[in-house]
Amino acid sequence: MSLSKITLQLARNPGLPGGDPSQGYTLIAPLTAEGQIDLDAWRENRDSCRVVRFHPDPDERADGLLTHRGSHWFFHYDEDDEGDDEAGYKLGQHVFKEGEYITIASHGETPLTYKITDVSPV
Repeated sequence: MSLSKITLQLARNPGLPGGDPSQGYTLIAPLTAEGQIDLDAWRENRDSCRVVRFHPDPDERADGLLTHRGSHWFFHYDEDDEGDDEAGYKLGQHVFKEGEYITIASHGETPLTYKITDVSPV
């Protein structure tokens, strides 16, 4: 099983027509040959499957785990003040390749769209 590093940058969203490459996420996850998250490989390597939220404001930065419950994927942060897990919209069905878009709901706020800007082996 090999892991991939996936970079998501904030894409064009309402009120942010140019997006913002300084905001986003870096995921470490196993991908299938088709580019989807490999659930079986994730189960075998949960502790290695990480997420880092990057942002210009240090208070918005966080790191944690990529987690799975039922048919949904979440970003679970270790910090008590981070609140509920962040949910990715149908992450299990997405193909992770450069140029594709992902929707993430952060802390119950309005979901935002992110562009996959890099997928590379770890």
